[in-house]
Amino acid sequence: MAEKSICRIGVFYDGSFFAHAQHYYYHEKKVGWLSFVPFHRLIQDFVRGKEQGFLHYNVVYAGWYQGMFTTKDATLQQLRGHRILYHDLMHAGIAPKFHPVSVKRREKGVDVGMAVDVLQVALGGKIDVATLVTGDADFVPLVRALMKEGIRVLAAYFAFTDKDGRKSFVNERLLKACNYELNVTELERDKDYGNDFRALFKKPSKTPNAQRKE
Repeated sequence: MAEKSICRIGVFYDGSFFAHAQHYYYHEKKVGWLSFVPFHRLIQDFVRGKEQGFLHYNVVYAGWYQGMFTTKDATLQQLRGHRILYHDLMHAGIAPKFHPVSVKRREKGVDVGMAVDVLQVALGGKIDVATLVTGDADFVPLVRALMKEGIRVLAAYFAFTDKDGRKSFVNERLLKACNYELNVTELERDKDYGNDFRALFKKPSKTPNAQRKE
């Protein structure tokens, strides 16, 4: 059977989930700033090992979903952090999908917005594999809906506990629902992916200080 040209990969970021990992690796592990472009290369390489019959494996769509404080509720540090994040997303070709929230409302509605966007992209026939960068079990119905349409799903996640006791983890129900899983944290000790893991990070000396004080 002839190989297809491109395996089209969509990457959908639960913004708060990924940002927690960025700050953990930079401020606590001190290995550098977890960056989007090498993260996409890692996903492409991982999918290449799982999906056969394609000549190329490319991230063709990526979206970032997170709540954003109103100007009235945000501190100057938060406003600066949002602007820097926005530039990081633009340089990586990731569509920013922020949802306005207040201090009291938190991030209500962000998961729904992400799920709707994933479905629109997938049902539009634009991707073959959907990568969900999250650990939230609320996305299980989304995963099942994608599979009904022939879209394979990869759960990419981080598993660690930071110095304040906050855990980053994936729900087991989500893992069981997905076709594939990628625990990025474990790659540091993986002989096949160790170099790929180290390549994910910009070293502190090469990263603007203002960007990482958020």
